[in-house]
Amino acid sequence: MENQKKYIAHLDLDCFFVSVERIKNPDLIGKPVVVGGSAEGRGVVASASYEARKFGVHSAMPTARAQRLCPNLIIVHGSHGEYGRISKKLFERLKQLAPIVERASIDEMNMDFTGCEHLYNNDLPGFIKIIQKTVKEEFKLPCTIALGSNKTIAKIAANQVKPNGVIFILHGTEAEYLAPLDINVIPGIGKKTEEYLKEKGFLKVADLQKKSEDELLKILGKHGSWIHHAANGKGSITIGEREDAKSISREETFASDISNIAELEKIIFELTEDVCRQVRAKHWMAQTITLKLRYSDFKTITRAKSIEPTNDDTIVTKISRDLLHVSYSRKLPLRLLGVKLSNFCDDQQLDLSLTPTDEKKQTILKTVDKIRDKFGKKIIHVGST
Repeated sequence: MENQKKYIAHLDLDCFFVSVERIKNPDLIGKPVVVGGSAEGRGVVASASYEARKFGVHSAMPTARAQRLCPNLIIVHGSHGEYGRISKKLFERLKQLAPIVERASIDEMNMDFTGCEHLYNNDLPGFIKIIQKTVKEEFKLPCTIALGSNKTIAKIAANQVKPNGVIFILHGTEAEYLAPLDINVIPGIGKKTEEYLKEKGFLKVADLQKKSEDELLKILGKHGSWIHHAANGKGSITIGEREDAKSISREETFASDISNIAELEKIIFELTEDVCRQVRAKHWMAQTITLKLRYSDFKTITRAKSIEPTNDDTIVTKISRDLLHVSYSRKLPLRLLGVKLSNFCDDQQLDLSLTPTDEKKQTILKTVDKIRDKFGKKIIHVGST
């Protein structure tokens, strides 16, 4: 029903990795803690406690720098396998409490209560407090939950009341709620875009709201539409789709085994063209590339690399070929190659580069896709084979 009010909740596990480590070791409670790699090597921070954040420590920061900012910092290496198991267990528990649940990431989940208000005594704001209490009592994990009319407003609101917060944004008040907030609360406005917009006088979300969609399109290009909608409190109301598309891959089993590197590189190029086209069609970008190799004796290995979000054939081909050179270490020929893209994000919700070169490249790639769809995959290529 198009006119039906949407009720979507965003649950964010506060400092998830650190919280799990504190369950295992209560002595870490109240102290500046990070989960991450060694400060002696090239380790980075995966999660930082709020005590550590007061010193300027944050995720993705080199651990050595974090230690310089906070001399009393406690570094825990952690176990990502354990975090994944706990996240999955919580996901299964939430499915018992909410009609539709989606894992947005290992520590974030969305729930859709639309049309089910009567099942919760017509008090969804009260029920999300019960969910928060349940997570704390059963999993010993602190979390923040925001309820709103769409995923974007719920996520923004959750970020504003962390840690351990609960908030409900009334329908029709989204724009009013967002207006006084800094523009960097909008997903898709990263550091580069923030600097660019502030130079033009856009300091608060209210400044963005004063501009029409066409005006923001002229300033930001195609991303102007997304930012215009988000700034006015609009966002996705689709829950559950991403669970069905965790990866996009393409494999080829050869008619006869191959050991020639140049020939294998050409096959990688063709596989990459296909998976990148599929990712672009969904308006996604991938943050993980995985190469699969199967030797003639059927031994199979995979090698993966995390990257900056991309759907560019050239970039994915280069990294996949690099993985081939690193991984193909036996003297036996190969009988299969595969390229997989995963860990997706929406291409309109990224930190925008705002460079003519990037905009031009995306336009070229999409034009190439249209030509391939019309005349066949082999009619045109991007880059060299």
